[in-house]
Amino acid sequence: MEPDLSRLDAHLAELGVDAYLINADSTDSNQRYLSRFGAPDPFLTCYTPDELSVLVSGLEYGRAKTESRADRVRRPVAYDKRELVDAYGPREADHRVAARFLSDCGVESVAVPEGFPVGAADGLREQGIEVVVDADDVLVDIRAVKTPAELDHVRTAQRANEAAMAAAEALLERAAVDAEGRLVVDSEVLTSERLKTAIETTLLEAGCGLDETIVACGAQAADPHDRGSGPLYADEPIIVDIFPQDKATKYHADMTRTFCVGEPSETLAEWYALTERALAAALDAVEPGATGADVHAAACEVYEDAGLPTLRADPSTEVGYIHSTGHGVGLDVHERPRLSVDGGDLVAGQVITVEPGLYDPDVGGVRIEDIVIVTDDGYENLSEYPIELVVD
Repeated sequence: MEPDLSRLDAHLAELGVDAYLINADSTDSNQRYLSRFGAPDPFLTCYTPDELSVLVSGLEYGRAKTESRADRVRRPVAYDKRELVDAYGPREADHRVAARFLSDCGVESVAVPEGFPVGAADGLREQGIEVVVDADDVLVDIRAVKTPAELDHVRTAQRANEAAMAAAEALLERAAVDAEGRLVVDSEVLTSERLKTAIETTLLEAGCGLDETIVACGAQAADPHDRGSGPLYADEPIIVDIFPQDKATKYHADMTRTFCVGEPSETLAEWYALTERALAAALDAVEPGATGADVHAAACEVYEDAGLPTLRADPSTEVGYIHSTGHGVGLDVHERPRLSVDGGDLVAGQVITVEPGLYDPDVGGVRIEDIVIVTDDGYENLSEYPIELVVD
């Protein structure tokens, strides 16, 4: 099922331009989404309400014809690239080739994302093409609502995620404790790095990968984005946050669990129970028509009612609940919508995380994160992994 791009059509009409143009490689999620093509070097994708066209290198030409969504696939040789280089040099030749490609598409004016290369935009203007910057980044909003196929891609990535979380917890379950309070498995100190290796190996076997994950223990866990390093300790919180990307589809999943091997402190146990309540309250608020701000408020209220600081109540706090409640997930692991004080409307088909947490270097950190689909009557929770603090 193809994405509904009617909103993009309307946006182009509002801007008074013929087409939407992207100049990027396929690590740019808007490029991947619009072209459905993967290439390591930048290429042009030109969208009009009538057709999609791509201009790729000769190296990518054959694949683009069979793999991309494009109705029209062109390469620079079709626009006399070599002759243009001889006449004008490589820089201006590129601009002239791009302008000829757009003329071939019947395009005289384009909207481009804010990240469009400035030199390329200036070069197109020199060739008589009107270039308008799309400050609204409308494609990001369009991408937030997933097709059924995209939802299945996220489900697949989440199943791999849960297998990786299980591999991490299995190592924690096997751990003994040495005289210094460090966790030990097979006579070796269990480190954040070793747990990450188990996670990443499991993901690779399931067709997923990630550049980094979070395994943060004790005071490290008090920084929400500290990746963690070194030995893991008994009686301390261990935050494991995994956000893999499926290698075939490029869609992400995201999930966090907090574990403790041994006896958590009274404060840690209380914080964990509060965070479970904050998660439940936030999930209860998820439905179409609600806003990301509503969901965030539901989590904040649990913490504030317990007398703990939140950024909502005190923007200067450095402890307590010090981040938003979640974010969209798709081709990017962090995308729209946001579950925050300024979060907008939730719409059926969006994939979001819900991830309340508490942080203080004197206690450590607690975070629990589920990934859910906003549905017509509420939400579907894709996270099936148990929520339990103590590892037995």
